[in-house]
Amino acid sequence: MTETSTQKPIPVTVLTGYLGAGKTTLLNRILSENHGRKYAVIVNEFGEIGIDNDLIVESDEEIYEMNNGCVCCTVRGDLIRVVEGLMRRPGRFDAIVVETTGLADPVPVAQTFFMDDDVRAKTELDAVVALVDAKHLPLRLKDSREAEDQIAFADVVLLNKTDLVTPEELERIEATVRVINPSARIYRTQRSEIDLTKVLDQGAFNLEKALENDPHFLDQDEHDEHVCGPDCDHDHHHHHDHHDHDHGHDHHHHHHHDHAPSPIHDVTVQSISLRGGEMNPDRFFPWIQKITQTDGPNILRLKGIIAFAGDAERYVVQGVHMIIEGDHQRAWKDGEKRETRLVFIGRDLDREKLERTFKACEVQA
Repeated sequence: MTETSTQKPIPVTVLTGYLGAGKTTLLNRILSENHGRKYAVIVNEFGEIGIDNDLIVESDEEIYEMNNGCVCCTVRGDLIRVVEGLMRRPGRFDAIVVETTGLADPVPVAQTFFMDDDVRAKTELDAVVALVDAKHLPLRLKDSREAEDQIAFADVVLLNKTDLVTPEELERIEATVRVINPSARIYRTQRSEIDLTKVLDQGAFNLEKALENDPHFLDQDEHDEHVCGPDCDHDHHHHHDHHDHDHGHDHHHHHHHDHAPSPIHDVTVQSISLRGGEMNPDRFFPWIQKITQTDGPNILRLKGIIAFAGDAERYVVQGVHMIIEGDHQRAWKDGEKRETRLVFIGRDLDREKLERTFKACEVQA
């Protein structure tokens, strides 16, 4: 790498997934395949004695282990120290992979790269990759909120161990993942085997890059709205199939599943998509601040493109819990529809309130 590498942020991939989902297997693939890149690996191990290091294949990569137990409030300090230590060794690696413990909520890890100014100046959160054990997901969703959060927060989901379930079970499991996270890219895998170009260097967490790679990233099909009848008793997990992510994984068709709630009824995460016209910034900014302050603990991810009246550029916002940031992305193109789209992924979100208050931010004709 050249001297300019100090200016270019180092991409960080966060590997998450419940115990036994296949994270270490995927990490071994990353470390041993001939892809021409060097990775620094941060392993966050649960418990006093680190065992994952013993499972990681021998390679030339630099492995850093943090024995700080559970990933919660303490992880940020450890992670910041480790990353800052890595940054003092420029040229030794091209990217960082953080493997979280299987019991981890990925949010604090992501927030570290999303929010800490020093870390952020030198690194860039590239993607959160969640591995899902296809056979055991129904059980995990019953007994673990973290398993659901890992899916909800991910940019890429590997539906792993597909050889252990029937095709019908796999369809149900995938439909469940889609309900929890409509915009994630899903790949079906066995033994974590995947073309690493679909996992690494994705630019998926960065909403601006995600939109450049796929302009329809936040779209929903107009005809895809599930309308509830009078006897509808589900939790209104409106499922908007993400229809424009056939990135070469031709074995995987994004057909529209029936828009019922998850076939596994323990799903508590929902996604709410809002769509509107041009916004009044004097109303919108106080509104989004208030929403994130009052509902922040329940908001896992928030992302959107905002059309402000009289503004020639698209404004992109994204948030994690109570942390939100936004910036202009690029000019609106000729003929491009100037509309506002926001997606909330979280728990116990009040759809009616969000829709009503969002609408009040629109410029009145």
